[in-house]
Amino acid sequence: MQSSISAVEVFISNTTKLFFSPKGALLKRDKVRSVQRKNLIISTLCLMPLSLSVQAMAEDVATPATTNLAVPATNVTPAAPVVVNEISTIIAAKKHPYLALSNFAHRAEDLDALYKVSGYKPIWLSDDSKATKIIGEVVKLLEDASIYGLNAANYDTKLLHEKLTALNPPLDVHSKDLALYDTAISISLLRFLHDLHYGRINPNDLDFNIQLRPEKTLDLPTLIANSLAQDTLSQLPAAVEPKLQQYQKLKQALAAYRIAEKSQPFTLQVKSSINQGNSLPKSVELQQFLVAMGDLPADKVDNSAVTYTDTIVGGVKKFQQRHGIAANGVINKSTATALNEPLGQRITQIELAMERLRWLPEITEGRAVIVNIPAFQLSAFDDITQDTPTTTMRVVVGKAAKNKTPLLTADMRFVDFQPYWNVPFKIARDEILPKLMVNPGYLSGQNMELISRSGKRIGGEDGESFAEQIRQGAMGIRQKPGKGNALGKVKFIFPNKSDVYLHDTPSVSFFSRARRDLSHGCVRVAHPEELAKFVLKNQDGWDNFSIEKALKSPKNQRVVLKNTIPVLFLYNTSFFDEHNNLSFYPDIYHHDATLLEALKTQTDLSDKVLFAPKEVVLPPTDEQPVNTTNANQIAPAVESVATADTKHIQSVTTPKVDSTVSP
Repeated sequence: MQSSISAVEVFISNTTKLFFSPKGALLKRDKVRSVQRKNLIISTLCLMPLSLSVQAMAEDVATPATTNLAVPATNVTPAAPVVVNEISTIIAAKKHPYLALSNFAHRAEDLDALYKVSGYKPIWLSDDSKATKIIGEVVKLLEDASIYGLNAANYDTKLLHEKLTALNPPLDVHSKDLALYDTAISISLLRFLHDLHYGRINPNDLDFNIQLRPEKTLDLPTLIANSLAQDTLSQLPAAVEPKLQQYQKLKQALAAYRIAEKSQPFTLQVKSSINQGNSLPKSVELQQFLVAMGDLPADKVDNSAVTYTDTIVGGVKKFQQRHGIAANGVINKSTATALNEPLGQRITQIELAMERLRWLPEITEGRAVIVNIPAFQLSAFDDITQDTPTTTMRVVVGKAAKNKTPLLTADMRFVDFQPYWNVPFKIARDEILPKLMVNPGYLSGQNMELISRSGKRIGGEDGESFAEQIRQGAMGIRQKPGKGNALGKVKFIFPNKSDVYLHDTPSVSFFSRARRDLSHGCVRVAHPEELAKFVLKNQDGWDNFSIEKALKSPKNQRVVLKNTIPVLFLYNTSFFDEHNNLSFYPDIYHHDATLLEALKTQTDLSDKVLFAPKEVVLPPTDEQPVNTTNANQIAPAVESVATADTKHIQSVTTPKVDSTVSP
């Protein structure tokens, strides 16, 4: 009470100095002044509670009534300036001392956007009562990165978990550690989600000629902020991971193989081939292994079997088919080798396949043609969301030794019936020219002709006199349409810098081989008529009859597609086939080994390598436009082409490359 009187006395003393003149009568009479001051102090102290009550009543009148008048206590930790400044400093520095990969320059823009909304205050450590729970959810997401084929160590899960364990509210709002831990969580989460959506490697560094995305559609900072506000952090991976059926199936298979890997490894030693009816000492173990791999129904297991029964043979045949082995049911050395392959190797193949699928532009709907190179298989989809393809067929791809088929994404724009084959320079120089020097009539015998660099036909088929010009690339060679043409009767064109395409072939015997890397780089299709009918099914003026007629006609003609079709040349050594079976293939180009080595180095993928620069709008021309479907999926890029039905139609104009590519 005495302290209150003293405080008010000081207040009144200062006030009287402001409002009363020193010459005033009140100030001259000390006694009166003293009495009046004490009375004023007492009156003021008595009136203060009343004043507060009146103020509270006024606020009650001004505030609308609510059904719940009890306001819950808040545990929000006020951010001290030192913490706010530290968060800003960390973002500006683009380096974080807690993290194994301290430089986060490629995630700095998203990190800044995430904290800008909160005024650069902590996001995860702003509420004592919730901090442990929400950080625990984030750390759990990162620790479960292997579910998606990612490496949890890349997201500093051990460090984040240790600091979570040591977290004891109330938090020290003046500690820089608050800013460091909060930003470490945010950077790790941003890295995880970015890797999950886009992949960890720049595909162009591994010669994957992938089209850049036209624009950035995934807003990670907003997605994280909304998930935090709505308490849906656990749903973040599903929101960003690829939606392709192939990817989702591989993710499920990865989980199954991880479970199987924890079981006792199965091994089978084979000295001689085991046929149906032969003794099979490990009959029960083999059956259990086939069940775990999905090759034998669990209810078909015969625990009393000691021989190689018909039921087990059926399971082995399916296993053989999925592993690229002749499905005859005989357990020979090649089958035993596949059975003994560590499941860890299969898991790695699945993880690498999932990584490559993340590289692809977002294709959410519409038609697509997919070639899986190591499977020697083409799959065509009326809708990419289909569970199984509309049609499939065998293909021949580039030779592994020197003519590898490139990995790419592009848009199919044209179909050429009875096409010309413009012989690639290296084939002309290294393969045709030596034959021409021995046999001057070689070109005419192969229905070939000489052309200028501009594509104009040069008279005469005696190419020996032009040998030096051919060797220097000043003159080219072209094969005319007709019997024996290397491209067969139809060619499917999707402009790309490697100048490869899909086409028919007169060498149909190659499709019966198990291993079919036999071309110079282009992809030969086993059923060109079936593919033409798929591609042109919605094309005005082209029904099955007109397609069949064009295939029989000697006339060269080009069809400009009304709607382009995405084409993807993939390289996945684990892949779900048209029968929904997970199949494994040899790494014929050694791309798996290369990717695995690249993934050993942790990096942050820059957005600059993912998105195409803004297009420059050009004035309209008189050229016929090409309507593009799925424009937001795969960006179109095409130059002028020769008109259809010309006698000597030219190839699509593409960048000149010194390529070994040929049919």
